[in-house]
Amino acid sequence: MATHKVTLITGDGTGPELATAAQRCIDAALAATPGAGKMNWTLAEAGVDIMDKYGTPLPEATIEAVRSADATLKAPITTPIGKGFRSVNVALRQMFELYACVRPCKSYAGVRSKYKDIDLVLVRENTEDLYAGVEFEMGTPATIELFETINRLSTDKKIKSAKETTGISIKPISVEGTRRIVKYGFEYARANGRKKVTYVHKANIMKYTDGLFKSVAEEVAREYPDIESEERLVDNMCMQLVQKPELYDVIVLPNLYGDILSDLCAGLVGGLGVAPGANIGAKGAVFEATHGSAPKYKGQNKVNPTAIILSGMLMLRHLNETAAAARLENAVAKVIAEGKQVTYDLKLDRNDPTAVGTKEMADAIIAAMK
Repeated sequence: MATHKVTLITGDGTGPELATAAQRCIDAALAATPGAGKMNWTLAEAGVDIMDKYGTPLPEATIEAVRSADATLKAPITTPIGKGFRSVNVALRQMFELYACVRPCKSYAGVRSKYKDIDLVLVRENTEDLYAGVEFEMGTPATIELFETINRLSTDKKIKSAKETTGISIKPISVEGTRRIVKYGFEYARANGRKKVTYVHKANIMKYTDGLFKSVAEEVAREYPDIESEERLVDNMCMQLVQKPELYDVIVLPNLYGDILSDLCAGLVGGLGVAPGANIGAKGAVFEATHGSAPKYKGQNKVNPTAIILSGMLMLRHLNETAAAARLENAVAKVIAEGKQVTYDLKLDRNDPTAVGTKEMADAIIAAMK
């Protein structure tokens, strides 16, 4: 019987109550599965709630806990918009080279959606592109110097007078980063019986970055003749997913497009509340709900724990606890389909007085595994 060393980052806002719900459900799934292992949990802190205590949203003790773990489950963390510290999520992905963000988007009976039978997997490059946050603030000496360098090399005359009123972001796309994420997508498809990989870009406009992504993806695709492959422009991909999502299977994207389209695909299956996520790399694996921390509901025992519980299911698969993972997913699906012991957002009427809280929905999922 294996013992898995797992770090649980409790997050901020509603994160701690979601983390507790997921931990209880994961332990219950293992306990109910013959021959399954068990978790040795280490609790760790991150987010805005600990800034005053540590002077950072990501303390060194948390970094070390992630480094020494077999896997990490992370509850939602608030990221300030337009100011403040950069994303803890991005920091962890870059620090541990968690280059593959895997986001399954799957229909569950009982979840309100305009679509049925969706079963897509988005594989997003996690370390490069505009989302990597290589930025230069408007009006700073570094930005002005960079702007002047760009102007000397550029033939575009329209921007020459704007050096003091322009911010700059850098969009790095590498051969190495592209190759490993596209290979991950094809290997995922092969390992999970998936039939097709679609790689997404905007190479008609960004010829030297997205163009590189496209050309490297084409090279990798030729190494997998058993898997169907195709390309799509990112804007067309958005339309295709809304019109005919049944045509797609595994979708591989650069970082920023992956962030945007993963929310779109979550919308196809009922929203971020039922969308799990995994971040995989050579130096670790971090599993997380894809939604935010909803600080206005902090401490109210109100929010839907499905996404983080399903992220725990993905973590169980990663740790080769496949039977326990299946038991956990089946229990979640059963509770949602029954529609009785679910949070307000999973009710047909969000004001339904029979809605239960975070803890009570976790209780129902645990009961469904017995």
